[in-house]
Amino acid sequence: MATITARPFVRHLSATPTMHVTHTRRGVRRHDGAGQAFWFRPLDAAISEVPLDDRELSVVVTLRTADLQQLSAPATATYRIVDPDLAARRIDFSIDLRTGRWSEQPLEAIAAPLHGATTAAVVHLLQPRTLDEALRADLAELGRAATAMLADDTRLTDLGIEIVGVRFSLLRAEPDVERALQTPAREAIQQDADKATFARRAVAVEREAAIGENELANQVELARRQEELVQARGRNARIEAEQAAVAATIASESDADRVRTDAQARADAERALGEAAGAAEQARMAALRDVPVGILTALALRELAGSLPRIEHLTVTPDLLTDLVGRLGAREGR
Repeated sequence: MATITARPFVRHLSATPTMHVTHTRRGVRRHDGAGQAFWFRPLDAAISEVPLDDRELSVVVTLRTADLQQLSAPATATYRIVDPDLAARRIDFSIDLRTGRWSEQPLEAIAAPLHGATTAAVVHLLQPRTLDEALRADLAELGRAATAMLADDTRLTDLGIEIVGVRFSLLRAEPDVERALQTPAREAIQQDADKATFARRAVAVEREAAIGENELANQVELARRQEELVQARGRNARIEAEQAAVAATIASESDADRVRTDAQARADAERALGEAAGAAEQARMAALRDVPVGILTALALRELAGSLPRIEHLTVTPDLLTDLVGRLGAREGR
């Protein structure tokens, strides 16, 4: 859109480089070209502005294929105006001299024939095909074919329009038909998924079996080691018992030897004591051999008195004295 600045009796227009401006004053062309900037008088001026940039038009074509199936074909046509003078003569691109906006809707006037031409090209390309062939068609090849057809359309070339290209989006059938067409592929994908699942389960089962075998082998090995441990403990216990028995035997023999030694020592000691006592008694008897009888009697009485129990009362009868005196007299007579 051009920018117009108002001044008393005159106005100034500034256009962008993508707009071709034609200024006619009293039927004479005064300015013509892209990106114009000039002063003009609105009373005797006529200005048109034609876009030079690429524009796009989206078209959704619904058609029936050769097998009588409905198909939706979204397409986008890209175009540009290559002959602005021709386009300005065929379509009203004049602008409001106060606002700089188009007085009419020139792009809609271009869109109508372009929409029809694009629809005709899409129908021509897809209608002879079956639904499956159309859905499997190369979209880039379809775009090139549609571009070539639109480039040869005189309705567009007479408007100074050049078709840059046509591109197709995803072609769609009716929802029910599309689901039906997708079913084989979905089933194949599901079968592949099931195969992958079964394979994964088989691998998991094999791994579980291997793990179980490893656990069983570990348990067997553990049981074998426990058996070896029990046997080793039994051997150790038997060796300890044997060693304890040998030690007890040695200790018993040592005790017996010690007892015998002690008994022998006691016997020797007693024998020595007896011999010493016998020797002492012999010495004593030898010492008393020459002692008078009276002294011996007195000594015997003294020892006897030391050995007798305590006597509280003693009764001496005449018979006892007579007998004692008689014995003493007999010994002296000897």
